[in-house]
Amino acid sequence: MTSTSPKYIFIVDDDPMLTESLSDYLTRDIAHRVRTFSTGEECLQHLDEHPDVIILDYHLNSVQREAANGMEILSQLKKAAPSAHVIMLSSQEHYGVAMKTIIKGAEQYVIKDEDSYTKIDKMIAEM
Repeated sequence: MTSTSPKYIFIVDDDPMLTESLSDYLTRDIAHRVRTFSTGEECLQHLDEHPDVIILDYHLNSVQREAANGMEILSQLKKAAPSAHVIMLSSQEHYGVAMKTIIKGAEQYVIKDEDSYTKIDKMIAEM
């Protein structure tokens, strides 16, 4: 699925293989601009670039233990960039975790699986 207009997308995940493959997937058919970050702090420093969509990993601090986790970054994003659409990406399949992220401001919650890229692409097309 492709959206009608290109979006500026931030991908925030500490897994470099995931960020690269998701970036490639989202730019394959249309000219989305994608920027990737391995920590939420890096993402926060670049909000002046006004991303349309931020794909945020729930578990962010596996590379840098002192880095904030996805929920902490989500709270800061909603204050600093309230118009950005946030999609929380996680391996957590617990309903409670998903609901907590939605309550805190994520618009969507996607479980990392074989269909997650397709789901994200469809969500972006609707934003």
